[in-house]
Amino acid sequence: MSAVTTRRLPRLWWLGAAVLVLLAISVLRVVTGAEDLASSGTVRATLIALVPIMLAGLGGLWSERAGVVNIGLEGMMVLGTYGAGYFGYHYGAWAGVAGALLMGAIGGLIHATATVVFGVDHIISGVAINIIAVGAVQYLAALTFVGLPGGGQTQSPKLDNVGSITIGPLSDALGEVEGQNIFFVSELAAVARALVTNLSLLVVLAFVLLVLTYWVLWRTSFGLRLRSTGESPSAAESLGVAVLRYKFIAVLISGALAGLAGGFLAMVASSNYRDGQTGGRGYIGLAAMIFGNWRPGGLLAGSGLFGYTQTLGLRQGGTSVHALLLAVAVLATALAGYQLWRKQVRLAVGILVAAAALITVYAAIDVVPGDFVNITPYVVTLLVLAFASQRLRMPAADGQVYRRGSAG
Repeated sequence: MSAVTTRRLPRLWWLGAAVLVLLAISVLRVVTGAEDLASSGTVRATLIALVPIMLAGLGGLWSERAGVVNIGLEGMMVLGTYGAGYFGYHYGAWAGVAGALLMGAIGGLIHATATVVFGVDHIISGVAINIIAVGAVQYLAALTFVGLPGGGQTQSPKLDNVGSITIGPLSDALGEVEGQNIFFVSELAAVARALVTNLSLLVVLAFVLLVLTYWVLWRTSFGLRLRSTGESPSAAESLGVAVLRYKFIAVLISGALAGLAGGFLAMVASSNYRDGQTGGRGYIGLAAMIFGNWRPGGLLAGSGLFGYTQTLGLRQGGTSVHALLLAVAVLATALAGYQLWRKQVRLAVGILVAAAALITVYAAIDVVPGDFVNITPYVVTLLVLAFASQRLRMPAADGQVYRRGSAG
């Protein structure tokens, strides 16, 4: 009985947490009058914003669970954007998806060869990939897209979409409920409507890969062996695990997932490859993975947090972010109370001062200036990482160079 409870509790916890978050947003909408906080358009845009971050973070998760730090996620995403642009234009939408996976995997192959085979420092290898990928893709784009209709040195021609899912009657019915502005019910309808209206097949694929990652890494013997190489490679090798092989495979998968993240940006978030369109999302994906404590569920939460705050900034930016100030102030007050309960008086006082400052700003202005709206996602990510850092635990051998036979 206890084993069953252990398996089911996390699912119930995540479901309850999602309901509580939606309830809090409903309350915030009523209190502040910011109507776009949980509309179906906001939810749909949040999905588009979070998926490339989540896929990049998944890539980092595979790599770091095997003990290889992958700072090169950004460069692998850049390679993926080009792969989607080139193969998507010449051979069709799903060929573009395959091209993104392939180009990202090439980046993973380079990183795996450098770190696993030759023992290069993981950070140096990752930074080098990021630099090389940008230059290589700019060169390839100038070579292959110039002269094509709508193409040029910095962009590909328009790409076909991979397709989407829409359930018309259900979408219409949910839209009517959403439009009635019923407390909490309309927010539930908005979320459901976003899932049945113009939902990209790549969004569905991304969430399938998230679930598949959890199942493979935590429910199979392959995943157990792979994670053991990131915790104690010497012990794993002494038990017969081919440590270097598992590390190599993990980094290849990591690169492919990061490449798919770049392909998503080119084919769904945009409609073509464009120079610089990753915008640092590889680094944000890495931060989301750390925030998620190297677990898929936590990674999803971190990606959703960044994607949601970014979406609010792009939609009713100043008004919605202004409402978030109040929400953050309330959360900070609750956190201060928790720290007082733990007898961390100085920390609690500092958090209360910050909460008071936020409430003062909220009361003093009606709309947050545009420059501050643009940096909101990054500020929120840094704050969350700062508060969560004390509870994080990375794989024990993450980032360590390992040589075959080190088990002695």
